[in-house]
Amino acid sequence: MTSTAMACMKLSDYQMKVLEENFNKVSKHPDETTLMLIAAECGLSEQETQKWFKLRNAQWREKEGLPAQLGSVLD
Repeated sequence: MTSTAMACMKLSDYQMKVLEENFNKVSKHPDETTLMLIAAECGLSEQETQKWFKLRNAQWREKEGLPAQLGSVLD
């Protein structure tokens, strides 16, 4: 991750691998239960995991040429 905010999280390689796999294969917007399971697997709090997904979604949207804020493509 190139984002300064992402770098400040100081995640291990294992944590990054688990988070990226879930982001790419499971959901870019995990529900509360899934978020809890991902957090437990990574050894992070739910808040840290939710923050990571928020930041990662913003990066993904920027890369895709979409607005940085969550919203409809039709907006």
